[in-house]
Amino acid sequence: MKVSFKISIALAIIYFSANKVKAQYNDLKVPATITGTDFNLILKDTFVQFKTGNQTITGGINDNNFWGPTLIMTKGDAVKMKVTNKLNDSTTIHWHGMHLPPIMDGGPHQIIPPGTVWEPYWTVKNEAATLWYHPHLHEMTQEHVTKGLGGFIIIKDDEEAKLAIPRTYGVDDFPLALSSRRFLKNTNEMAFNKIDNYGDYAMINGTLNPQVNLPKQVIRLRILNGEIQRGYNIGFSDNRTFYVIGNDDGLLNAPVAVTRMAIQTGERYEILVDLTGSTVGGTLDLKAYNATAEILALTPGQNTFGWPGLEGNSSTPTGNNGPINGGLLNNINFNILRINIVAATPNAITTIPTALVNNTYLTTADVTNSRTINVTGGNQGAAFSLNNEFFSLTKTNQNVNLNAVEKWTIVNNNIFGHAFHLHDVPFKIISRSGGNMGTTMRSYEQGWKDVAWIPIGGTVTFIAKFDDYADNTWPYMYHCHALTHEDEGMMGSFVVKSTTGLIENNSLNKDFSLYPNPAKEKLFITYTDPTMVAYYIKIFDAVGRTSKMLPRPAIQNGIDISDLSNGVYYLQLTDEKTKQNITKKFIIE
Repeated sequence: MKVSFKISIALAIIYFSANKVKAQYNDLKVPATITGTDFNLILKDTFVQFKTGNQTITGGINDNNFWGPTLIMTKGDAVKMKVTNKLNDSTTIHWHGMHLPPIMDGGPHQIIPPGTVWEPYWTVKNEAATLWYHPHLHEMTQEHVTKGLGGFIIIKDDEEAKLAIPRTYGVDDFPLALSSRRFLKNTNEMAFNKIDNYGDYAMINGTLNPQVNLPKQVIRLRILNGEIQRGYNIGFSDNRTFYVIGNDDGLLNAPVAVTRMAIQTGERYEILVDLTGSTVGGTLDLKAYNATAEILALTPGQNTFGWPGLEGNSSTPTGNNGPINGGLLNNINFNILRINIVAATPNAITTIPTALVNNTYLTTADVTNSRTINVTGGNQGAAFSLNNEFFSLTKTNQNVNLNAVEKWTIVNNNIFGHAFHLHDVPFKIISRSGGNMGTTMRSYEQGWKDVAWIPIGGTVTFIAKFDDYADNTWPYMYHCHALTHEDEGMMGSFVVKSTTGLIENNSLNKDFSLYPNPAKEKLFITYTDPTMVAYYIKIFDAVGRTSKMLPRPAIQNGIDISDLSNGVYYLQLTDEKTKQNITKKFIIE
């Protein structure tokens, strides 16, 4: 009887433990979508019940309390954005991976104060790809992204539409934003620590311990590393082969079969997973095999200080190479996503294609200029920099000619690995050397990229063409996409310059009139000189608060002021040619 009782107790423990583990999974949140050419994004402070106890203060977009909607657009679309900042902080929104004018790019120069509407617009020139948007305010990017501000952008085009690959969003085509967070013990608030910034709890799309039902067919996963700093070495629990079909900025020429895929901060990879041989009712885990050296930012065994007051014991993680940083997930293998296999859908994709698109890549024969960027600093805990310079909002670090094809070589030091991101244009990696990757060019990273991983002591060379957009004033950025490093100043700016149409004429009559005044729904501008063009328009209320910001506005149809309250306002117009500001008063009634 005693033995039987002990067995019963043991079985009960196993039963309740198993059910407790099962109960820990949360259904994956798949972001809602906005499709078309007009996109309205409202940034707000909000709350999420991540853990038992206090709710966690977060940042959300539109109806989301963490993360934002997926924006779906098509190559050739003329898109208009209306970004309303209802946060308590100023912020920016950067369209990561998008080829667009610098004044629309949303970098650190494009500050959106609280209560302000920013209205950029552009024509989509990107090929089919998975991009994303996120805040980019200097010294605040880490905090705003940690709070949950960001979202996916999916670009479609005719060439991708012809392929027999999954594309039914939320059924056989899923966006997965990989990240992790730390929580303070007593308040459940997310931790912002500039020294040790690795999360203790993995999440996807803001879901802790996520699970998803995937049908027994070929599945497309659009994977973003949305981390503050951690890299991932992706694979499946059964070590199955999967197929990389896309890099940051577009599809590859053909799928690349792998069992592991390293993805660093800011990078995106699209993969196909063949579940046709799986059993309905079975399970599979997407895992991070992070007890390997390739994805580590530090040398194995190197350590930084932990941070007291956290929810977990985050100073003693161990793995095959010993402790690295303070995060509980560092230097170990861990589960990212539980996959539950369900029945196939009608008209399911059941085969992996052998070919995709026809990319023509740039080569060294196309290069018209070369430059080298060196990773500097970082000794004894000092901040990292580029070419011994820290970012400044008032300084331009590089000047690039419009239509130049440039070869950039990024040389890392022997202290830390970095994810180097270039704004505006995609690039083609042509070589690697040094570091723990040696001269290895990973087969799955040989498409169009905008982030390149540079290991400790490594060098990466890429080629990019700076076409379509020139602005002698407004810059683009290049920086490390480890957000702590970016916030500390590991960032530079570059201006794409055109040598045509730059004649300055200070004798122009730079004046304009506003009508009707008072106004109600729309405000129109008439220039005294017909050659005058608005470079930027800002509208302020009577006490000087910014209400609207309109980069290079198309004013022929008037300025929509229907969302502003009645009262006195001031319109500041920046002239395109001289960059001088002119201010006029108007009234809304």
